[in-house]
Amino acid sequence: MARILVVDDSPTETEVFRSMLEKNGHVVLTAENGADGVALARQEKPDVVLMDIVMPGLNGFQATRQLTKDPETENIPVVIVTTKDQETDRVWGKRQGASGYLVKPVSEAILLSEINSVMSR
Repeated sequence: MARILVVDDSPTETEVFRSMLEKNGHVVLTAENGADGVALARQEKPDVVLMDIVMPGLNGFQATRQLTKDPETENIPVVIVTTKDQETDRVWGKRQGASGYLVKPVSEAILLSEINSVMSR
């Protein structure tokens, strides 16, 4: 069981992830934007962060960079989960420090596999 922070401005997407993750025994924390996600990650120290890219204010790339460059949160793997499917987005996500990159819609099996993969590194 892991504590997973879902950072996504879509209540529908957040609920889809919550349902998949809780069904598999994970504890889910949520934030609706990048700034709140960064603050909650610093406060709660989740095992993994699932990060959307397109959000108001601080976007997912900026939030990922803040988390992965901060000594307090640099060891928390961030998996970008987005509708952006361009190679340039994947490369940019990795440059910000993301441990993984998934494109929505994500199947439960792929999501769980990616979470297990980044947690075992």
